[in-house]
Amino acid sequence: MSHPEPYVPPPSMLLALTEIHRVAVELFSLGLSRKALARLSPRGDGHGVMLLPGFLASDTYSGAMRRHLSRLNYEVYGWGQGQNLGPRDGVLEALEERLLQIVERHGAPVSLVGHSLGGIFAREVARLHPDKVRQVISLGSPFGEGRLTASIPARLFTALNPLDELPIDQDTLADAPPVPTTAIYSKGDGIVNWQTAWQRDGHPQTQSIQVRGSHCGMTFNPAIWFLVAELLAVPLQQWRPYPQGGTVWRMLYPAVHAW
Repeated sequence: MSHPEPYVPPPSMLLALTEIHRVAVELFSLGLSRKALARLSPRGDGHGVMLLPGFLASDTYSGAMRRHLSRLNYEVYGWGQGQNLGPRDGVLEALEERLLQIVERHGAPVSLVGHSLGGIFAREVARLHPDKVRQVISLGSPFGEGRLTASIPARLFTALNPLDELPIDQDTLADAPPVPTTAIYSKGDGIVNWQTAWQRDGHPQTQSIQVRGSHCGMTFNPAIWFLVAELLAVPLQQWRPYPQGGTVWRMLYPAVHAW
C-alpha cells in the first residue's frame, strides 16, 4: 500500500551553481592522477560491467570511466539506449535484454554501475534478475524517500515521466536489491539531496560510502574511480564491506555505513 512521501528539499541553488566549477576541478584532478590510478587500482577478473548514465545523459558521459575499467581488465558496456529520458515505454525491458545478452556472452553475472537515475535502473534490474547481477554500485542515485522533490530536475523528470505511468514500484524503490549493493553519495551534491542517495537500512551485503565532490562530476572523480575499481575487484561470492582506513582514507571517504 502506497504512503505519502516526506518532503525533502532539493539542494540550494548556491550549491547547484557551483557544480560546473567543481566538475572542472574534478576533470583537472583526473588528468593529473589518471596514470597513478591505472597503476594503483586493482586488476579485474575479466567479468562484464555495464555503466548506466543519469537523467538526460548518454553513454558518452561515462566514456572515460568505461575506458579506465577496460584497461583494468573488465569487459565494459554502456547501456546502449542513447539519452536517458527516464523509465519510458520499453526502456527497462531493453535494459533487461541487454543484461541477459551480456550474461550469456560471458557466462557469469554482470556488475552494474549507475550514475543518478542510472543507479535506480541498476537497482531495479538487479531486483528483477538477482541471479544475473554480481553487484550494484550507484553514484548519487536518489532512491530514498523524498526523492520526488529532492533533486533540481525533479519537475522536468515528472513532466517527461508522469508519476501514475512509472513502471517502477515506488513503494520498494528505497529497498536494497537482493545482491551486494553499494550506494556512493556526496554531501556536496548540488543536484540531488544527498539524504536520498544513501541506503538507510539493508541486508548484510549493503553499504553506503560518502565521497567528496559534485554530482555531475561523479564519473570523473578520481576518488570514485579508485573506489569503483576496488569494489569491482572483490571476488565473486566474497563480498565484504569496504574497510575504513587512516586519516588520508577518511579524507577521501569520510563515512562508510554497512549492515
